[in-house]
Amino acid sequence: MDAEFRELYQEIILDHNRSPRNYGALKDATHVFEGKNPLCGDNYKIYLKIKNGVIEDIGFEGSGCAISKASASVMSATVKGKTLEQADRYFEIFHKLVTGEVQAEDFLDEAGSLAAFAGVAEFPVRVKCASLAWHTLHNAIHGQSHNTTAEE
Repeated sequence: MDAEFRELYQEIILDHNRSPRNYGALKDATHVFEGKNPLCGDNYKIYLKIKNGVIEDIGFEGSGCAISKASASVMSATVKGKTLEQADRYFEIFHKLVTGEVQAEDFLDEAGSLAAFAGVAEFPVRVKCASLAWHTLHNAIHGQSHNTTAEE
């Protein structure tokens, strides 16, 4: 990843950390799921309003490091209004980006702001921070019977 991309991505992460999108609980949520990272203290609750296979609305609340909060914000902005199948695809792309399985340049058209997290792959200890909200979303839309921890 070249310096110009890295700078742009850092700006996206800082912006979403300072001004998270869709922050707050949804009173009419159809799904509520909590994700925790006991090692660092990141803790988020994801609220979804799903109707006819579409994520009509999403919110989140909680606290954590800048990476985890920005990731939750980007996730919420990315999947809002999308089908569950599209949300699964974004989850797959995001996971591959933060684990270094693919390069951001390979998915720029499809990934959009998700590409900002490709640099996380260089810091393996931060992968759980970045992916906590995404795993929580994934478990919620797939009807997992328990909340999410970073160990999963």
